[in-house]
Amino acid sequence: MPAATPGHSDYGGLTFTMYKFRTMQVNGEAAPEVWAQRDDPRVTAVGRVLRKFRLDELPQLWNVLVGDMNIVGPRPEQPTIFARLRDQIKEYTRRQIVLPGITGLAQINRAYDSSVDDVRQKLSYDLEYIRHRSALEDLKIMLLTPAVMLGRRGGW
Repeated sequence: MPAATPGHSDYGGLTFTMYKFRTMQVNGEAAPEVWAQRDDPRVTAVGRVLRKFRLDELPQLWNVLVGDMNIVGPRPEQPTIFARLRDQIKEYTRRQIVLPGITGLAQINRAYDSSVDDVRQKLSYDLEYIRHRSALEDLKIMLLTPAVMLGRRGGW
């Protein structure tokens, strides 16, 4: 899935291939304007398990190793979705100041997005993270992430 890192203002950054385990049926994401829902029929049986424990993100460790992403930071977004959200949410582009991450303050505090309002709420966490970014903050987020995964908070 193409995603963006800091660098371009049009799509929010430099595009890169972000790796994930497929959780939806092939062509299930053909309509990116349709938000995934809790019992979304496009999600496969294995995909439900991967999403529930948020394991679909594990392949992004490769993105970290090659320098496209960090462990902690705002989640990357597909360029076309980024462009749409940038037009709908004030300050959305500010989250592109740092490299995207596999986990972040928004992910340990909020469930998957199901509306633009959810994205607005996550943006406030992303901007808070950017303002207070430090090695200690990253460590705190990394330590809290397994509890979110194992407790299945926000995963569906």
